[in-house]
Amino acid sequence: MKEALYYQRLENQKVQCLLCPHHCIIAPGKRGICGVRENIEGTLYSLVYGKASSIALDPIEKKPLYHFYPGSAILSIGTVGCNFKCPFCQNWSISQVTPEDIFLEEVNKDLLLGLALKNGSIGISYTYNEPFIWYEFVLDVAKYFKENNLKNVLVTNGFVEVEPFLEMAPYIDAMNIDIKSINEEFYRNLCKGSLKNVKKIIEIAYSKGIHIELTNLIIPGYNDSKEEIIALIDYVASISPDIPLHFTRYFPAYKFTVPPTPIEILRFAYKEARKKLNFVYLGNIWDVEGSTTFCPKCGKDLIVREGYFIRKNLLKTSNICPYCDTSIPIHVGGR
Repeated sequence: MKEALYYQRLENQKVQCLLCPHHCIIAPGKRGICGVRENIEGTLYSLVYGKASSIALDPIEKKPLYHFYPGSAILSIGTVGCNFKCPFCQNWSISQVTPEDIFLEEVNKDLLLGLALKNGSIGISYTYNEPFIWYEFVLDVAKYFKENNLKNVLVTNGFVEVEPFLEMAPYIDAMNIDIKSINEEFYRNLCKGSLKNVKKIIEIAYSKGIHIELTNLIIPGYNDSKEEIIALIDYVASISPDIPLHFTRYFPAYKFTVPPTPIEILRFAYKEARKKLNFVYLGNIWDVEGSTTFCPKCGKDLIVREGYFIRKNLLKTSNICPYCDTSIPIHVGGR
């Protein structure tokens, strides 16, 4: 347990958390919406500092990050809790529980650094649940990994306040941000969050030079209309046509029993996105074309993936297309 960053004390021992846009006002003995930040006698504490629910060595493609050292492995870690309440959450068994519900392993920055170095990892990915809710631990580990010339990756919903994000940003190398919909009502009703805040973090991250890729889980009947898909594509293109966009297939999970995303909807999204974006991918389905990185100029396949694994890679040591000399926005080589 560690005293939280970004909160203010109020009257009658209440506190207000300022980490994410919920700005929870928390009475003594109570917790914020994330379930892991508790007011103990007028002081806000993180209950999950150094407490991990999951540690694994993952392919970087699993995040998904397709333009950040393709084919590399990355130490991946998560805890419990989330500041969203998505009823379709694919990781609900850790994101929608409290620290008391499951076993959490005690970890520290030296242990994690040792694991990364021992296993040939390019760095560490804060993933599985929402990384910003154990902000204090992620910030400390990110600084330590940066000091040791390793990479820091956030896999996030992007729902964090600007000030804490700006404090962490200098230590972050890459982010996959889950943009769940381009509709504010979707965020408000289903996620209990706000699209406006997520867009702000996407745009700040891009402006800071952090490598970003975006993921959109397409859910039938909720965010799968052609108009909404095109609006999302237009939004991404307005920032940069070089931002990789991953459309992923939904499967029933947690409280949602809606049937899986029809393949034809994913194909439509892919086809439309490639008209305006240079790098578009499909996830949660076996689709070689939808996993392949093509040169946006000559159209040749440069990286061919099968699942999380790479069958062909012409950009191992250089990000220059060997066919037409076009520079591809992709991080290659070692760490």
